Amino acid sequence: MKRNPNVLFPSLLDELFKNDWFEGKEVRNFNAPAVNIRESESGYALELAVPGLKKEDFNIAIDENVLTISSETKSEKETHNEEGKYTRKEFNYASFSRSFTLPETVDEESVNASYSDGVLTIALPKKQEALPKQKRMISIS
Repeated sequence: MKRNPNVLFPSLLDELFKNDWFEGKEVRNFNAPAVNIRESESGYALELAVPGLKKEDFNIAIDENVLTISSETKSEKETHNEEGKYTRKEFNYASFSRSFTLPETVDEESVNASYSDGVLTIALPKKQEALPKQKRMISIS
């Protein structure tokens, strides 16, 4: 694993940001949102903490079993004096991209997303054949 010479404690950071069980790609960009991954009997849920954005700011795509979540926002503010001359211009640019290799058990056609209170939630339902089977009682004849 390549080490970043600008990081003071590379071994600790390498441990914190190594690939996760969901095969998330390494993240060394501290602007990338934190992600919670939960599994239930019926599927998986990814929750990203991304306050201050709108649902239109996100791009979510699945291509060849890889889920990619990205966002890019730009804002600009100009302040002029009374004569209309340019005095100050402030701009802000923020972006992130996170990619995850999906398990084969995910039903890609049924994936959906919602955004509420600064949390982007992506529901990844499991394929029917991956769901747990109901316990069946067998009677003795």
